[in-house]
Amino acid sequence: MSTFAVVTRKVNDLVLTAIPEDERLWVPQAESVWFRPLFLNTVAGEWVNLLRVRRSGVLSRHRHPAPVHGYVIKGSWRYLEHDWIARAGMYVFEPPGEIHTLVVDDDVDEMITLFHVSGALIYFDAADNPCGHDDVHTKIELCRRHYTAVGLGEDFVDQFIR
Repeated sequence: MSTFAVVTRKVNDLVLTAIPEDERLWVPQAESVWFRPLFLNTVAGEWVNLLRVRRSGVLSRHRHPAPVHGYVIKGSWRYLEHDWIARAGMYVFEPPGEIHTLVVDDDVDEMITLFHVSGALIYFDAADNPCGHDDVHTKIELCRRHYTAVGLGEDFVDQFIR
C-alpha cells in the first residue's frame, strides 16, 4: 500500500494597472513596437499583454497553433489577408492555423491592443518559411533583459509569472 501526499500551492491574485505611467514597463519588441506583460503562464504556455505600436507598416507575418483573443483599446490594425479592420472597442478572435500579416495603417498614430495568446507565435518570411517564434518563455527572457537594462532588475518580471 502506498501513500500519496497532496501538495497544494496557493496562486496569488494578480491586480495591476494595465497601461502604466512608467514607460520602463513597456518592453521593446521591434522599432516603435512594445509589449506590456500582464500575465505570463509558464504551465499552460500562454500570455496576456498589451501590444503598443507607434508606427505604420507591417509588424509581423505569423501563425498561431492555438487561439488568440484580442481587444483593441486604442487605434486600429488589420490583417492583409482579411477585409476587416480591428478598431478601438472591438474584440477579435483568431482561430489557429492561418498565416496572416499584421498591419497598422498610416493614419494610426498609436495602436494598443490587449492580446491573450495561447501557445506561440510562429513567424514566417514571404516564402512561407518559418523564421522565428515567440512563446511565454521568449517573452519572459525579453522582459528580464529589458528590466535589467532599465534598472528595475531581472526579477521584476516575476510578478507577472504564474
